[in-house]
Amino acid sequence: MHKLAGYIFSPIHYLVFGLFLGIFQPIQWLCLKIGGYKAHKRSVDILNLLLSSTYYLIGCHISFRMRDGIPENRPVIFIANHQSMYDIPPLIWHLRHYHAKFISKIELTKGIPSISFNLKHGGGANIDRKDSKQAIAEILKLARRMSENCWSAVIFPEGTRSNNGDIKPFAVGGIATLLKKVPTALVVPVAIDGSWKLTRFGIFPLSFGEQIRFTVLEPIEPSTLPGPAELVARTEEVIRKALGKELKTEV
Repeated sequence: MHKLAGYIFSPIHYLVFGLFLGIFQPIQWLCLKIGGYKAHKRSVDILNLLLSSTYYLIGCHISFRMRDGIPENRPVIFIANHQSMYDIPPLIWHLRHYHAKFISKIELTKGIPSISFNLKHGGGANIDRKDSKQAIAEILKLARRMSENCWSAVIFPEGTRSNNGDIKPFAVGGIATLLKKVPTALVVPVAIDGSWKLTRFGIFPLSFGEQIRFTVLEPIEPSTLPGPAELVARTEEVIRKALGKELKTEV
């Protein structure tokens, strides 16, 4: 049923999704040129609300549980597991008050209407995975912008998407670099569940009638742990626990 309905509704979803991307390419350009960062960000927020709404065209329901009390007056590093490209629009929309920026592959800055434009001009870090010096330099620039503007960041420390819902080991590097330059940042784990199912048959058809759950978990003060490695390990642990995917230990 999921696959059969996907054949029917996936083209509608893709058509509307692509239409929004095409429409907002010139809108973003105008907003940036006329209104600067604030207007551009507003256009990006609205775009991602609309992109998220297209999930309903494939019968997908989004549940986003935001935790109260996460401060907006200090930088936040949101650390999440990563299951599909469908993770991104809801995160941008629901974390919009935190000016959350992403660390993205530099390849995505070309050829994708609206998305590439935002990656170039939105203030995130676009890294070349084959060039470690460039990647570190980009993350350091992001850290500086976070400190200067009280922005936040979203990091997927697995390094790549999971195509079956399993969680890959979290890498420390990017998080450690940010924390070194933004020591006042608060770390907030985010557990994402279900988005991998949308693409379990590939990009076509999408699986109809799935549910994506985003759960913002209890913040972690970096100062309460010895260092970045322990912090990342704790973050991975609480995300695994929230998703019921704890690592099994041998007795």
